[in-house]
Amino acid sequence: MSGSLTIWCNAKFPEEAMAVLKAGVGLHRLLLPQTLHASNLAAGQADPLLKEADIALGQPDPSQVIALPNVRWVHLTTAGYTRYDTQAFRTAMGARGAKLTNSSMVYDEPCAEHVMAMLMAVCRRLPHCGAEQTISQAWHSAEHRRQSRLLESQTVLILGFGAIARRLVELLAPFKMNIIAVRRTVTGKEPVKTYPYTQLKELLGQADHVLNILPANAETEEMFNADMFGKMRHSAYFYNIGRGTTVDQIALQTVLETRRIAGAYLDVTEPEPLPPDHPLWRLPHCWITPHTAGGHEQEFHRLVGHFLGNLKRFEKGEELQDRVV
Repeated sequence: MSGSLTIWCNAKFPEEAMAVLKAGVGLHRLLLPQTLHASNLAAGQADPLLKEADIALGQPDPSQVIALPNVRWVHLTTAGYTRYDTQAFRTAMGARGAKLTNSSMVYDEPCAEHVMAMLMAVCRRLPHCGAEQTISQAWHSAEHRRQSRLLESQTVLILGFGAIARRLVELLAPFKMNIIAVRRTVTGKEPVKTYPYTQLKELLGQADHVLNILPANAETEEMFNADMFGKMRHSAYFYNIGRGTTVDQIALQTVLETRRIAGAYLDVTEPEPLPPDHPLWRLPHCWITPHTAGGHEQEFHRLVGHFLGNLKRFEKGEELQDRVV
């Protein structure tokens, strides 16, 4: 693809990462709107400068993109794309041959490592011992030794099977765990036994660890409710690094208060930030990180690098990485 392109970007990258972006676009024109967003989780608003753009980088307003036939490619600075996962958006982009890509390749490794770290921590009872150090300074050696678990032969059930799940399976492989998954559409090419959503209830009773990596959409809204929690083993742990809206948090609070399940680890909640007076903060077997699973030291440099790599492919008419539409 020859000629200069106009690239609109509403992401407020750190100074060094922005310098890499400006140098990397070369002779292309870079447009920065008046309002930039430091958080890539912030939903961008309509911006008049987008009317001049061939490419949108960041989080453009989906309705405005639909209305602007000049926008030929949207590259999101997130792995999630809920706002763009509508029939209207897909139809509009498809009708003009436009593309939508996300940044899954930037976030699969840190998210997989994050949930892996917590899975290993709860098996070795690190959060439990940490709480005792803070509260009581008790020395319950025999109890913690007796309740510590080996990963080998335990069963992990993964909800959602995208880039994060695929990387997580690779990380878990050396530990000889039994890994199963559910996803919307089973291709048969998954590296572990994978089933459709419709079989989730019957699979829950097999799992020692239930890892929720589901995206937010109408189908997954509060998918994990009281009925689902009721199917889990009493000794099982629940993890959510997908989206807070996929979980009925009142039901989760209830099963934790009654010790219906062993515990929960949450990196995402509804709402975010979780209010300081929310009961989940105070439950002894609920551990919360503030939506940090995807974060890492080189996050913004990798976001810029991923976009620039795709920009070279776009210039050459090659297939883009992390293409959604």
